[in-house]
Amino acid sequence: MPTRPTPTERQRRLGAELRKMRLAAGKTTEYAAGLLGLDRTKVSNMEAGVRAISPERIRILASNYDCPDQAYIEALAAMATTRKRGWWEHYRGSLPQGLLDVAELEWHATRLRTLQTVHIPGLLQLSGYARAIFDSALPPLPRSEVELRVAQRVQRQQVLEREDTTVEYVAYVHEWALRMQFGGSRTTREQLHHLCGVSERENVDVRVLPVEVGAFPGAGHAVLYASGAVPQLDTVQLDSAHGGEFTHAEAQLSKYRAHLDWWHAKSLDSHASRDFIHAIARQL
Repeated sequence: MPTRPTPTERQRRLGAELRKMRLAAGKTTEYAAGLLGLDRTKVSNMEAGVRAISPERIRILASNYDCPDQAYIEALAAMATTRKRGWWEHYRGSLPQGLLDVAELEWHATRLRTLQTVHIPGLLQLSGYARAIFDSALPPLPRSEVELRVAQRVQRQQVLEREDTTVEYVAYVHEWALRMQFGGSRTTREQLHHLCGVSERENVDVRVLPVEVGAFPGAGHAVLYASGAVPQLDTVQLDSAHGGEFTHAEAQLSKYRAHLDWWHAKSLDSHASRDFIHAIARQL
């Protein structure tokens, strides 16, 4: 008997929201199963993101759970209608699941904010710079996987150029990330010039935190804050040596919103940041 595919982070999130809604209403899985005419196991699989659920069934559950937030309900229903294959599915089986989950998270976000202390943000990287980052991994990655990762990272950048919707992207970058020479001085210089060019787009805001500012919150963390269709569906993705981690607990979301707001207040504005980046590029 074939096994079900591993659910994506987005599918797991939808299931988690359905479970949270049920628990808030004080209902059991048996109750939900009765509403949908299913057995308890299938409801549990829906809440685990393993089994698909239709928008109609989401509305049935929400109505019987007495959920009053119509915008939230419709956002969940929209998540249920977007299980179709995205461009990132081309890499399934060839790249780690986490890389695909990040691409899917970005694609469905309404706003993206990131802070980087060591690297230029992935959505703003040139292929040569990205390749140098992947080449520095330990244990070393096979050449074929490095090239797949580079291709997938560059393809992720289309989220900033979509014609159907404009995604606001704010990138907070520490000065040291600008000075780290991944791929050498020439590659870094080209990357910085590209960063300045991309920052002139209306939907892209790049802000630099100079070293003179001193200590900053969340030191060492690379953070991606993806705003959902409603605030309850916001997600934070954190980079780590063993892969990306996703969190959507309100306490964590609140903490990282505070971090990003701090960076916004302390970093240079868009124009000053662009001048700052050009100055570092000239030094190279």
